[in-house]
Amino acid sequence: MFTGIIEALGTVSAIEREGSNVHFTIASPVSSELKIDQSLSHNGVCLTVVGLSEGAHRVTAVEETLLRSNLGALRPGDPVNLERAMRSDGRLDGHIVQGHVDTTGICTAVDVLDGSWYYRFEYEPNPEHLLVDKGSVCVNGVSLTVVNPDERSFSVAIIPYTYEHTNFKALQPGDRVNLEFDIIGKYIARYVQLYLRP
Repeated sequence: MFTGIIEALGTVSAIEREGSNVHFTIASPVSSELKIDQSLSHNGVCLTVVGLSEGAHRVTAVEETLLRSNLGALRPGDPVNLERAMRSDGRLDGHIVQGHVDTTGICTAVDVLDGSWYYRFEYEPNPEHLLVDKGSVCVNGVSLTVVNPDERSFSVAIIPYTYEHTNFKALQPGDRVNLEFDIIGKYIARYVQLYLRP
């Protein structure tokens, strides 16, 4: 489990394809602290560390992960948001994030304000993907507050710290992002679908 508070910004240093799998080597400040078999969020996708080298780690994304997320579009040099799994004695500074991407969305607008940034995202509507104004959503692994949602789009406001310490500063209109909707909302939507609808 994760919290959506990004620990470090990694960089893709190598990509290797093996059948339908893709192996990513990521250089980062936290790589030297990792262990084989640890879970680590990469742009919001929970992946297992399978290899370590000096200042870098290796993870593997299978076909299902590549189809459901934006990892398949990564290229060497791209920045990646990283977060280690939450400690049981830690503070939940963001919200409950599983590292299981629900779908991808497209950045449709970036508005630069005096000291903050507004990003707008669009996605294919799904009854189980609930958003409420001032609720939580995870975008590329970042826990954010939902602003002005409708059935297929929403906005988020980015503060300077988040802008500088995540890959939001590289995000442009047309880019694809990973979306994970709030787990509590997903359970409620599923319950309504199964038991309360006529």
